[in-house]
Amino acid sequence: MDTAKLRNVTYGTDKIFEDAKDFLPLLGTDYVELIVGNAKQSALFYKTAFGFQSHAYAGLETGVTDRTSYVLKQDKIRLVLTTPMEQDGWMNEHLNKHGDGVKVVALWVDDATKAWEETTSRGAKSFLEPVREEDENGFVVRSGIHTYGETIHIFVERGEYNGVFLPGFKKWESHYNPAPVGLKFIDHMVGNVDWGEMNTWVDFYAKVMGFAQIVTFDDKDISTEYTALMSKVMSNGNGRIKFPINEPAEGRKKSQIEEYIEFYKGAGVQHIAVATDDIVTTVTAMRDRGVEFLYVPDNYYDDLKDRVGEIDEDINVLKEHGILVDRDDEGYLLQLFTKPVVDRPTMFFEIIQRKGAWSFGKGNFQALFEAIEREQENRGTL
Repeated sequence: MDTAKLRNVTYGTDKIFEDAKDFLPLLGTDYVELIVGNAKQSALFYKTAFGFQSHAYAGLETGVTDRTSYVLKQDKIRLVLTTPMEQDGWMNEHLNKHGDGVKVVALWVDDATKAWEETTSRGAKSFLEPVREEDENGFVVRSGIHTYGETIHIFVERGEYNGVFLPGFKKWESHYNPAPVGLKFIDHMVGNVDWGEMNTWVDFYAKVMGFAQIVTFDDKDISTEYTALMSKVMSNGNGRIKFPINEPAEGRKKSQIEEYIEFYKGAGVQHIAVATDDIVTTVTAMRDRGVEFLYVPDNYYDDLKDRVGEIDEDINVLKEHGILVDRDDEGYLLQLFTKPVVDRPTMFFEIIQRKGAWSFGKGNFQALFEAIEREQENRGTL
């Protein structure tokens, strides 16, 4: 594994990356906001299929007239689903161009003003100057910058706020709350960018946000007979925020990154990797609730023990669910990828369980890409 210098795990799931310069610093992912065509119906899907719980709401009943937002929560993960309530404006443009997709990756900080000043002084384009928002529960300060495509980072300072989510939101009471499926936190989020743009955004995260490059994959690592891509993984200093950045590479046919760019109409968040402590239980529950996963052929498991060594799990159970396994110097991981969860072949989720490993499943790239190519062939986009 090509990494920056690593120290031992210090607490929880954090890994310290010494090459990162944590001048912000980032405490974790605060929320991820998707612009969707129908927030109420999307909320029902994520509750039913992914086990998210009703958390907060903003809309006409809370004095918000231009949009409706539902906040879903599962352990440390917060998803915000937002739909415009007016016919014009940037949210409608976002939907028309991209379809349902991630607009905001919000990052939890101690000081949102300082985070904005640090990043804009290093070249970031401002999206939102620091603003104080308050209600009877206290106040938050938020600020924001532009990143790849039309994705933005919002810095959220909430140390003086005791409300359910943010000012303008109220607690969302719902009779229908299916049981969680065991999702814990966001492990990483992957961005797809166009030809020749990967290093631009790698430099952005290094110079503007103080991230370190911890892993590099080129077209020799990530390729099949037909397609290829390149990827670099950027992390902040405490390892809580990890952003792999992908770009296409030359291949005989259209890669998954090219397909994404074509249908999303530009760069954007390709997938959200969510962690679990028991991937078999999580995937079983999600599959029973209707989530579709990529198909992994049975022969992937024929020499699995030779490739990854001894593991705790029953290989026949992993084979039944199509769960992939990979090992690095620090341990092993288990992972599985959903099919796209939106109508366009763009955004999907990864379910990941780390048992010591800090890599990203390099040994599974061949099987993963072939699985994705089978789906592309079915769609007629390979």
